[in-house]
Amino acid sequence: MSETVLDILQYYGAGAALLAAFIVSLNVGTRATGWAFVIFVTSSIALIAWGFLNDEGEGIGWQNIGLLIINAVGVYRYLIVGNPQDGETAREND
Repeated sequence: MSETVLDILQYYGAGAALLAAFIVSLNVGTRATGWAFVIFVTSSIALIAWGFLNDEGEGIGWQNIGLLIINAVGVYRYLIVGNPQDGETAREND
């Protein structure tokens, strides 16, 4: 595999995960969080590919298989079934 392709996968995966985590940290609502999980899914896919195409990245590949499953649950939870308390924030529940 070309080093350029591996670099793109690696840096896209890392950057997308940072962006998604930032969006989740903003706590701006269910829909935004759901789309952040979509970004997490793309990050996991990139890092799975990087992990198994790279001679030294198998552990990252396996880790991201687990994260892909978790992120898919997030997409399902936030975008497909939605939040029954849509619009409510943690502060409102205190």
